[in-house]
Amino acid sequence: MLYRAYFGVPRTVKGADGMPVNALLGTVNTILTLVEALAPRAVVCASGAEDAVYRRALYPAYHAQREPMPDALRVQWNRAEELLAAFGWTFASHAELEADDVLWSCSRGEAGAGGRTLIATADRDLYQAVAEHTAVLELRRDTPPGTIDREGVLERSGVRPDQIPDLIALRGDPSDNLPGARGVGAKTAAELLREHETLEGVLAASAGLRPRIAAALTEQADELRMFREIATLQDVPFERPPDSPTDRAGGAAAARAFGMNALARRLEAA
Repeated sequence: MLYRAYFGVPRTVKGADGMPVNALLGTVNTILTLVEALAPRAVVCASGAEDAVYRRALYPAYHAQREPMPDALRVQWNRAEELLAAFGWTFASHAELEADDVLWSCSRGEAGAGGRTLIATADRDLYQAVAEHTAVLELRRDTPPGTIDREGVLERSGVRPDQIPDLIALRGDPSDNLPGARGVGAKTAAELLREHETLEGVLAASAGLRPRIAAALTEQADELRMFREIATLQDVPFERPPDSPTDRAGGAAAARAFGMNALARRLEAA
């Protein structure tokens, strides 16, 4: 959300002492809009390592194509916890795994307690978290958010949520710098998984596939297994948060301290 807001909200928006606040302001506004629409019992804001240690160890090129975080965003990133926590929202992070892993673990813990989780993300890696008690929120500009359930994942990706890591391994993921199997695109990868269920099933059946695809699968078998391991979200120890209504007064005080006076006035009025 911070990245999305940084590039979506004018960078001329500044707060106290001329500090840029466009990413913080856009993130808070998005979460407040979701809170108003969905009335969650608690809000968890997840952060983590830019590159999971084990993923980079397995594949040094993982995320290698990404540009460094802009300095004006880094300043805001480092103060995000302070601002978000002022609203009574839980800030959850992990030093060696990524925010996706934290969100996955949060959803598993909530489901285990009989609760429901709505994950606000544009990252399709988290489609694998979708289950009976977990859905991904589809953020929309001018209408209330929609939800992507298991049928929605199948419609958008061509496979079930539990097959998403296998799909990523086969088709690749440019955002993570994972190339996938040579000559296998998203459509072909989904077709192979619908027929053979898993990456291992596809590899076992490779001899009966088209020669070009069979050769790629045979030559890259170990690499594809590694890509699947990288794409699989990991469990993080996570304590289920208590019911925590959004603290608009606390948020208003923090917003004013950050120099986001219009936001502070709106919260105070509410």
